[in-house]
Formats: sequence, structure tokens, C-alpha cells
Amino acid sequence: MKYLKNMKTGSMLGLGFSVLILIALSIALLGRARLIQASDDVSYLADTRITSLLRLVEVKSSVEFIFRGVRSLALIEDPAEKALAKATLDTQRQKIGQLMEQFREGLTTPQGIALYDRMRNARTAYLPLLDQFMAAAMRHDLPTVSAMLGSSGEFRRQQDAFFAAINDMLAHQQVRATETAQATEGKSLAAGRQMLSLALASLLLGALVAWAITRRIKGLLGGEPAYAAQVTQEVAKGNLAVNVQLRRGDTTSLLASLEAMRASLAGIVSQVRHSSESIATGASQIASGNADLSARTEEQAANLEETAASMEQMTATIQQNVDTVRSASGLAQSASATAVHGGEVVHGVVSTMEDITHSSRKIGEIIGVIDAIAFQTNILALNAAVEAARAGEQGKGFAVVASEVRSLAQRCANAAKEIKGLISESVGKVAAGSRQVAEAGSTMNDIVTQTHRVAELISDIGAATQEQSQGVTQVSDAVQQLDQVTQHNASLVEESAAAADSLNKQAAQLVQLVSVFRLDEREARAQAVSAPVAAAVPARAQTARPSPALAPAVPRPAKPLRAAAAAASSAPVALPAKAATPRRATAAGMAEMAETDEWEQF
Repeated sequence: MKYLKNMKTGSMLGLGFSVLILIALSIALLGRARLIQASDDVSYLADTRITSLLRLVEVKSSVEFIFRGVRSLALIEDPAEKALAKATLDTQRQKIGQLMEQFREGLTTPQGIALYDRMRNARTAYLPLLDQFMAAAMRHDLPTVSAMLGSSGEFRRQQDAFFAAINDMLAHQQVRATETAQATEGKSLAAGRQMLSLALASLLLGALVAWAITRRIKGLLGGEPAYAAQVTQEVAKGNLAVNVQLRRGDTTSLLASLEAMRASLAGIVSQVRHSSESIATGASQIASGNADLSARTEEQAANLEETAASMEQMTATIQQNVDTVRSASGLAQSASATAVHGGEVVHGVVSTMEDITHSSRKIGEIIGVIDAIAFQTNILALNAAVEAARAGEQGKGFAVVASEVRSLAQRCANAAKEIKGLISESVGKVAAGSRQVAEAGSTMNDIVTQTHRVAELISDIGAATQEQSQGVTQVSDAVQQLDQVTQHNASLVEESAAAADSLNKQAAQLVQLVSVFRLDEREARAQAVSAPVAAAVPARAQTARPSPALAPAVPRPAKPLRAAAAAASSAPVALPAKAATPRRATAAGMAEMAETDEWEQF
């Protein structure tokens, strides 16, 4: 136990986990060995016992099939079917012999071998009688077949003996399979009991190791890990007034170290709070440049007045541009109306073209009629020729055909006249379309004229824009003057920014370090007793060596803003003319000082 007490935490954890790993490995190895043994038993049961049973069942099924087959063989009269049935039965006989040989290979016990010899002898005595029966069946000798199938016949007696031997062997194999299965189950139960015992032992040993490790870790922490984490979180949040509960005489645990750290931090924070009052005296340097900054602001206002005048001139020019744009808008509307008229004209042209298309479609139909008439005329002419050749002097039929031909010719003439009229009408409509297109061209000329006028107005707008550009130039000059004044202001603000930057950095660091901590009231009062004494020393030294007052700001050439900022960061901070007077600081006082000392950067 003393050895465990002096052991390191890492070594103890390694020992405990090593013991648990060894126990788990032992259980795994034992389980694997038992599983391998069970797998071997199951494989033996499946490969030997069950396979032997299946072969024996197949032998019995084949014998029953032969018995039913030979009875059916005697009833078949067709020689071809008889031969096919006999070939099937011979195949089953060969199969039975092969199965019995395979079954013999799996027998190992004397009882099984004896039963197999009995079954083989019964089959040997049964096969000659089976041959006689099959021969009688092939000859279709039904009296002999009936005599052999009788219950008192030798064939029936040997067949029953063969079946009995097969059934006895089947029962023996079933008993052997049952015994093997029971033995396998017993081994599995024994293995389960062994693994359960080993698991219980490992559980007890693991609990003992866990208890020892837990006690060792709690001794190093000094308490519960959750309580140590809670104390650490409170300190991290800045609560230095937290009361750390330690065991009696505990000076080396983690919680004891946390308590020592908390007490040390509380003293440091209390001293920092009281020392931060000296920073407030630097705020007096910021207001020295405000007067000069005000004068420069007035100069900026004058420049802004000039800018306003230029803007008024620009406004007048813009108004003129607006009037010009309105005129251009009116002309654009007129051009739009002209374009609408041109669209209507074009629509008329389109309508005329549609009429022409319709007339052309009628012409196509008439031409189709003419084609049909020509076709019928040819047929009638052919018929007239045939009739004329057949009738000889009698020409009545020919006269009828000639009359039809004349009628068709008349229709063709009428159609030609209609085509001529339609063509004339199309020519007239095309002429009308041409006139409308000419009118559309005249309209487009008007549009072009209006467009030229719009271009002139746009030129006027360009001239007005030039005037606006001049006004913008004046505004630019005024802005440049404002920029120069701004540069002068920047040079003045530079001195204030340098001092303010130093104070800002110090104040930010102190606030960041101190604001998150909360101290116990008793510890704060104890630190406050010694703080004024420590602050009085630098106060006296500063009073003995007063710094010269700041000189009035002298106008300097303007610098770019970036250069001014760089100079501000590198320029030394002037000390205040009045020595700092130390006073007691509290958290509320610091917050009030931060609120009253705020300043704006221009």
C-alpha cells in the first residue's frame, strides 16, 4: 500500500489499465479456445453425423423408389417404356451401392459397423431376388410377379429384412447424433461458467484497482475534480474572493496551490488598482489645442460659404439642363407619334400583301381544276376513239363524247378568264402596296428630320454640362482649401493625440487587467492601508521635480494624415505642469474617471 501511495499518477494509471487489459485478454483467449472447441464439435456433428443420416435417408428413399418402380414395371406393356423404367431402376441400384460405401467410411464404433454389416448382408440376399422379379416383370409374367409380391414369398421377406436393417441403422445414427449434440451443449455450458467466474473475478480486481487509483487522484487534487474545476473557473472569471475549502493540514494538493495562487493574485490586483490613479493626471494635456482648433474651424466655415455659392451656380446650370431635356422629350414624343403613323402604313401594306396571297391561292385552285379537266378530256377522247372504231357508221356514242369534250373545253375557257381577272386584281393591289410603301418612306423622312432636331438639343445639353464642369472646378478649389485647413488641424491634433495615445494605452491595459477581478472586502481594506504610503513616494518625487508647462501650439506646415499619425506614435509625451496628487482608488472611482475623461479625436 505504501508503494502505491508513493507511485506516480501515470504509473498507477498504467498499472491499473495493464491489469484490466490482462484480464480482458485472458477472458478473450479462454473464450476463443472454447469457441474453437465448440466449432470443432459442431463441424463434427455437421460433417459426420448429419451427413451420415442424410446418406442413410437417401438410401432408404432409393430402396422405396425401387420397390415402387418394380411393381410399376410389371404393369407397363410398351417395350420402350419398360426399357426406360428398367434403366432408371438400375441407376438407383448403383446409387444405393455408392451411398452405402460412402456411409461405411464414416463409421467408427463396433455397434455401427455391426449394423452396417447386417444391412449389407440383407442387401446381398435381396439383390438376386430383385433381379428375378425384374426379369419376370420385363417378360410381363404377371403370375410370377404376383407370387413374389405375396406376403409369404421369399422376395417379400428379404425386402422386409433389408428395410428393417436400414431402419435400425437410422435409429442408431439418430441416437449418436443426439449424444454428440448433448456433449457439445455440455461443453458450451461449462465454458460459459468458466468465463462467468473469470469475469466476476476480473470485476472484483478491477473495482479494487479503480478504488486505489481514485483515492490517489483525489489525494493529489485535494478534493473532487468537479470542485477543483469550479474553483478554477471562478478564478478565471476574476472572482478572487472565492473561499477554497481545504482539508486539514493540506499544503501540497492542487487545491492548496490554487488557494496560494488566489491569495497572491488578490494582493497584486489590489496594488494595481491603487496605483492606477496616477494615470488620470495625463488628461490635462488634451484641452490645450482646442482654442486654435476653433479658429481653424471658422476658416473652414468661410471656405464652405464659397462652396455653397458655387453650388448655387451649379444648380442654375442644372435647371437649364432640365429645361433642355424637357424640349428634347417633347420632340421625342412627336417622333414617337410619327413612328406610330409609319407603323399603321406598314400595317396597310401587310394587309394588301395578305389579299395578294389570297388571290394567288385562288389561282392555284383554278389551275387544279384546269388540270382535272385536261385529264378528263384525255379520257373522253380515248373513249370517243374506241367508240368510233367499234360503231363504224353508227356514231351516236361518238356524238355524246364530242359534246362532253366541248363542255369541258368551255369550262377551261371560263377558268382562263377567271385567272386573267385575278391576275389583273393582283397587279392593282401590288400598285396600291407600292403607293403605301412610298407614303411610309415619306413618314420615315419626317422621323429623320425630328431626330436631327433632337441631336441639336443634345448639343445644347452638352454646353450646359460644360458650365456644370466649371462650377465643379470651383467646388474642387474650395475643397482643396478645406483640405489644407484640415492638414493644419491635423498637425495641431497631433500633439494631443500623442499624449492621449499614451494615456489610452496605459488605461486600457490597467482596465483589462483589473476589471475582471473581484476581491474580498477584508483583503481590499488590508491592501488599502499600505497603498497610500506606496503612492506618496512617487508623488513627492514628482513635486520636487516639476515639469515645464506646455508651450502654445505653433502653426506648422501641413502634413499628410498618415505622416502625422506616425509622428504622433513616435513623439515623446510631455509631462504635466502640475504634480499628480495621489488619492485612493476604488472600482467605482475608476469607472467614474473613465466616464469623465472621455475625449473625441478629430
